Amino acid sequence: QVQLVESGGGLVQAGGSLRLSCAASGRTFSMYTMGWFRQAPGKEREFVARITGSGGLTYVADSVKGRFTISRDNAKNTVDLQMNSLKPEDMAVYYCAASRSYVSSANMYDYWGQGTQVTVSS
Repeated sequence: QVQLVESGGGLVQAGGSLRLSCAASGRTFSMYTMGWFRQAPGKEREFVARITGSGGLTYVADSVKGRFTISRDNAKNTVDLQMNSLKPEDMAVYYCAASRSYVSSANMYDYWGQGTQVTVSS
């Protein structure tokens, strides 16, 4: 059982930065792949980034590659998403999620946070 709580969303101007955080509960946190997803109004939820349980491997979607960085601290049971050079098209609700596998598909993630809003003004 893993419970996830997200924070760090807010309003920024295009070109600015935000850092999202996800705090997890559960003693098995380190064995889970953690992912970030986002969903804009009227659009499907899309994969953003993932990181292995050990933090040794990361993968980000092409749409955010070079701008977003995912990281985790298993001692603190947290996973972060550093977002730089934000664009209006990045505006969405961002969710963190936990999976038993190193995957990108949302339907393979077992636990989800409540989401945090990221708004980017042009």
